[in-house]
Amino acid sequence: MSEQAHKADGYPQRIVCLTEEPTEVLYALGEQHRIVGISGFTVRPSRARKEKPKVSAFTSAKIDEILKLEPDFVIGFSDIQADIARELIKAGVEVWISNHRSVEGILAYVRRLGAMVGAGDKAEAYAQALEQHIARVQSSAARFSRRPRVYFEEWDEPLITGIRWVAELIRMAGGDDVFPQMASESLARHRILADGSAVVAKAPDIILGSWCGKRFRPEKVVAREGWDAIPAVRAGELHEIKSPIILQPGPAALTDGLDALHAIFAAWERRQPV
Repeated sequence: MSEQAHKADGYPQRIVCLTEEPTEVLYALGEQHRIVGISGFTVRPSRARKEKPKVSAFTSAKIDEILKLEPDFVIGFSDIQADIARELIKAGVEVWISNHRSVEGILAYVRRLGAMVGAGDKAEAYAQALEQHIARVQSSAARFSRRPRVYFEEWDEPLITGIRWVAELIRMAGGDDVFPQMASESLARHRILADGSAVVAKAPDIILGSWCGKRFRPEKVVAREGWDAIPAVRAGELHEIKSPIILQPGPAALTDGLDALHAIFAAWERRQPV
């Protein structure tokens, strides 16, 4: 499509993405030409970091730099970016803040974002491909003879359990989250465990760490008081899931994140006695 045609299609032409997931989706749809700025935390796709200026973190943004890009649409995520959104709206910029917290929400997000840039058909095909991938993993997981009990740790000080889409992906991959009731809480502060004894009581078979941008330290986990009684600790079943593929509410969680979970659970299941 020519530059003139792009200008005439009636959809946003200069988009700033305050988080990674809109960048990943727009690249997947072949609509990356519309992006003029991205989050500094963006790692998917890797080429985006080379091609687009980085103008925001997660809780902060370079408002002046964003405005210099003359965006006609800014996309962010969650109430945490409310202050950024307010400043941009006051400056006359159109802003969309999504707030989805589930696998179904991620799929709906792909479809909505595609429609917003005039790529509804491509977004529908992409969403269906993601759904088919999920179905294949679920089919494989259904053949497990045992499902592991899984503790997912999003942060270590204080202990924060996984958000809803993580708990859902754990189930789809063949495991059972030991704190499913907490996963429904959208805010991290509502998923804080009072102390580690709650994890000991749940006796998870597998411990997964994704410490939101810093390296998971299994040696620190096993040294916690009383945790030597946990089956996962006794068996050495402590694994890191890199945060970019599980803690971003975008396609990466449904592909690489889900696959990483399933690989860990499948390996554990194969090691169990018949």
